[in-house]
Amino acid sequence: MQPPAAPLPLTREAAALRAGRPPLPEHADRLCARIERVDPLLHAFVPEPGRHHRLAGEARALAARYPRPEDRPALYGVAVGVKDIVRVDGLATHAGSALPPGVLGGPQAELVSRLRAAGALVAGKTVTAEFAMNAPGPTRNPHRPAHTPGGSSSGSAAAVAAGLVPLAVGTQTVGSVIRPAAYCGVVGFRPTYGRIPFDGVIPNAPSLDTAGLFTADVAGAALAAAVLCDDWRPDDGGEADGPCVLGVPAGPYLDRAGPVAAEVFAAQLETLAAAGMTLRRVDLVPDFDEVARHLRSVTRYEAAQAHADWFARFGGLYRHETAAAIRHGQEIDPDDYLAALRARAHFAARVAEVADREGVGLWLAPAATGPAPLGLESTGDAVMSVPWSYAGLPAVSLPAGTGTDGLPLGLQCVGAAGADERLLALAARLERLLAAAAR
Repeated sequence: MQPPAAPLPLTREAAALRAGRPPLPEHADRLCARIERVDPLLHAFVPEPGRHHRLAGEARALAARYPRPEDRPALYGVAVGVKDIVRVDGLATHAGSALPPGVLGGPQAELVSRLRAAGALVAGKTVTAEFAMNAPGPTRNPHRPAHTPGGSSSGSAAAVAAGLVPLAVGTQTVGSVIRPAAYCGVVGFRPTYGRIPFDGVIPNAPSLDTAGLFTADVAGAALAAAVLCDDWRPDDGGEADGPCVLGVPAGPYLDRAGPVAAEVFAAQLETLAAAGMTLRRVDLVPDFDEVARHLRSVTRYEAAQAHADWFARFGGLYRHETAAAIRHGQEIDPDDYLAALRARAHFAARVAEVADREGVGLWLAPAATGPAPLGLESTGDAVMSVPWSYAGLPAVSLPAGTGTDGLPLGLQCVGAAGADERLLALAARLERLLAAAAR
């Protein structure tokens, strides 16, 4: 596989398409040619016979609906990849599994309806780990095809990183947006839990499942978030240029980062401090092992409940990693599960209280334990997302340098619950500072 093309900036792509450059039928032809050329090696998209015919028809219909540039919506003609646990009218949902697709069918997800109402063209379904759990799909890392792209939103991250589409939808239960974004060198945005409607999406652990997205840069994430998130308030990030304390969650959580990630993270902190940002080290999660244990209880118990009917009927078709996770969930005592949910509420309140007491406006951490591991048998370790996903907090992974092997690394920025707009505005500020230091 050749090195990936540069990711397509969503804001630039959207502006050009609204201006008619190129006309949508030509754009659809180019999109399909790009996928046909690259994806047989990358495997970011679920194979779709007739993709070109479908997209050409949708492009013509969209162009006829909006003949005047000034009337065209924000994502007019933008090609988007949609993770294959998200239902899309006209496309089968497989969820990376061998289950009969009709079993997994249902009404189109609200988030897809919002994208289409904003003018987006669904380029296709992107590959997911089976049921967004641990059994990886065939997608390769665009930077090094022998390495994992991460998961479970593997195809979505790889499709953006390879320049196939400027926007892709993923989901995150623990680390399935932030980690693959870091491994593939793109921006991954996981909003506050519940900020993007999750109806029409195959569940994993409903108390944690969150829709997210991948783009080339933070500006693109903000454009897409304004379409997808409930009650988006774009002016709320206006304070992002003022003073901000960056919290560094020292202690057993941060110790989980591998040596390469830790070294690069330390260099990033030095860069931000030199640029005038205030850093504050806080022992935020001294009980990290207990937090991780509670999160695992929630994910496994709820996965077993979500799959109770399907697993009873089609258990023999599940891959062994997924089946093992579901059987583990079946063995969890309901009282232990309820205790984990109560502990989650207490933990989220504690994080908010510590941030308020210490004046922290943004938490920083490595987005993953290190660069993408060699091999496609695993999607990597999601541990760096554990506390933030458990608390339901919004997070962004910024491309932030490379390891010694040239593979991308990511910087994870975590905001307060509901403050997604400010998180993206602050992340854009950090993006600029890190880019300036790298020049």
